Formats: sequence, structure tokens, C-alpha cells
Amino acid sequence: MASPHPDLPRSLAGLSLRDLEYAQAVAELRHFGQAAERCGVSQPALSEQIRKLEAILGVTLFERTRRRVTLTSAGVTLLAQIERVMAEARHLLSLSHEQPQGLAGTVGLGAIETLGPYYLPFVLRLLRVTRPGLSLRLAEGRTARLLDRLAEGALDMVLLAAPVPRGHFSAAPLFFEPFQLAAPPGHALAGLRRLVLDDLPTQDLLLLEEGHCLRDHALSLCDAKPVTRHATGLETLWQMIAAGEGYSLLPELAVSARPELRDLVVCRRLDDPDAGRTIVLAWRASDPREAAFRDLAGQLAANRPPCTHAPAQG
Repeated sequence: MASPHPDLPRSLAGLSLRDLEYAQAVAELRHFGQAAERCGVSQPALSEQIRKLEAILGVTLFERTRRRVTLTSAGVTLLAQIERVMAEARHLLSLSHEQPQGLAGTVGLGAIETLGPYYLPFVLRLLRVTRPGLSLRLAEGRTARLLDRLAEGALDMVLLAAPVPRGHFSAAPLFFEPFQLAAPPGHALAGLRRLVLDDLPTQDLLLLEEGHCLRDHALSLCDAKPVTRHATGLETLWQMIAAGEGYSLLPELAVSARPELRDLVVCRRLDDPDAGRTIVLAWRASDPREAAFRDLAGQLAANRPPCTHAPAQG
């Protein structure tokens, strides 16, 4: 569709707020020299910018004589609009200065499903006291989906198990969460004096279904081939173990949260320092709030759950 005003400029590239400010000063003071002094420029420079503005607008704003400067009829109309534009520009600056520079307001936080139910309540209690101005919009999911939502901007930060893909994301370690061996009473592993990863059989190892990072960690630690028996979530895995279907490796926070199952499931710590996972806080590498995320990560690391360890350095 053709423009109803074909002679109007198609771009505002040549129009600046500084030029509008010059026009405001001339209209108010009715004097080019005084307006130039107020604006901190020379009179010739100001006069040239006013001529440029008039050329862009296609009208004459001021009548100039040796004795006085007056607004034309078009100038009266356009200066009223210029006043509104400048007021909105000042309002824009005011709003920008009011915006928090760190983490405040509503922030989207995601967590993997095998961590969220057990760690997020801890995070909420801590931040309610230390960061009352921060409101978290929580989400749970599997690693790949959480990273997709983070990349899309639907989430601001996520709690994951390391490693986090490099390039698009940055991350800071929070703590190391050990795994415990969970087996039904009477299982051969339940009675061993010492438990190490190399001694764990793979034939009755129970895992979460594909897509859970906990499954990948367990397979890696046990050097096992994928098994056919799996559960959709940790709660189902608990019940399968209690029913005598096999054993599994469960995160320490999940074990600590279910003391009522101790009569049905025997949980034992492994004599292996590598049996566990490092939990990290991740965010988009392009997010300008990098310092704020690292500050929050430092706070969470300093107040890690008692059953976890400080993450390995390096």
C-alpha cells in the first residue's frame, strides 16, 4: 500500500533528540545566542542544526529577524509535539535509572527433576531471608529441555548437574552431591562391608529412563551398558527398589528427604570419592547480569546443604 504522505522522509536517522532540545531552547528563550549558551554549543552550530531539523521536518519553525525570533504557525504545532517527545525521553531515562542492576523482581529459575523437589525448598528459604526483593518463578524438567528454555529466554538461570555445554552458557559450581547405593533389604550389596563402584554388578542395576542426567551419571560411574529396566522418575525408582527389583544409585538430597523408606530400602554411602555429581547454576553467556548470577552462585555455595561437599576446584 502506498504511503498517504509520499513526500515524507522514510527514515528518522537524521533526527536526534539533541536537535529537538535545541529547538526547545530557541522557542523558550526566543534568542539563538542565549539558546546556544544554554545548550553549550556555538551559535553557528546551533543555527545549523535548527536548519537541518527544519529541512527534515519540511517546515520552517522560526521567523528570524535582527530584533526577535518568533514561532511560525507550524512551529507552534510542532513545538508542542517536541515538548511531548522530550518529556517521554526524560521519562525513559528515569525508568532506566529505577531498574535494578542485579537480580530483583521476578526471575525464572529451572531445576532438573532429580534435584528440584529436594533442593528448591532449601533455596527458597534461604533467599526469602537474604533476598526479599527476589521472586522466583520455578520450573522443573530434564537437562535438554531446561537448556532450551534458558537459551530461548523463558528461564533466566537453571540448576543442573555438570557438565554444562560451553559456548552459549556460563556456569558456576555450587556443591558436590554424593550418590548413595539404594538396595532392598537382603540384597547382596546391602551386606557388604565396603562398597566401591568397581564391585557393583550391572545385571540388576535400575535406572531412570533416557533423558535424565542421573541415568547418564550412573551408567558412567558403573561403566555399565544401558539396561532395559528403568523408571520414569525417582519416586517410581524408590518403589521398584523397595519391591526387590534391583538396586540403584540415588542422590544424597533425595535419600535425606525420604527417611520413612528406610525400613523398605537400605541406603549406604559408597567408599568412592567420585560417586556423585557436581551441581551448578547456569545462565546465558550473553546475559548482562553475569556478575549478579555469580554473586548468587557464591551465596548458594556458601550455604550448601549439610549432606553435600564443596565442589572440586579447577
